[in-house]
Amino acid sequence: MERANTVNDKKEISVCMLIYLLISLCITALGISILALLLYKLQLPLQVVSVVVILLYILSTGAAGLLAGKKMQVHRFLWGLLMGVAYYLVLLIVSYVYHGEGTVVAQSFLTTFFLCAGGGMLGGMLS
Repeated sequence: MERANTVNDKKEISVCMLIYLLISLCITALGISILALLLYKLQLPLQVVSVVVILLYILSTGAAGLLAGKKMQVHRFLWGLLMGVAYYLVLLIVSYVYHGEGTVVAQSFLTTFFLCAGGGMLGGMLS
């Protein structure tokens, strides 16, 4: 019998994936907080802020993908991709709740999806 076929193992995997997602969101929150402080103190240009946000997406999803890949040991890039997509869905939900119905789909909707998915997959491959 395979390891992931028992109910307890599936629950353990689900809990681990949620914890990894939470870790990636904490990395993002910490990074955004530091960015806000630097923006306040140094008056950073908008281009720098955009680059840092992109790097935060990749770093956060990469960390979740790395952790998921280490945990699962098989199909690591797929587990990383799953973590990146889950992270993106959380971003989408938070954006919807915060901004309302009309502004969820932004100009960078597809770009952000690929950054999150790619970052997670990269983390999974590096695990």
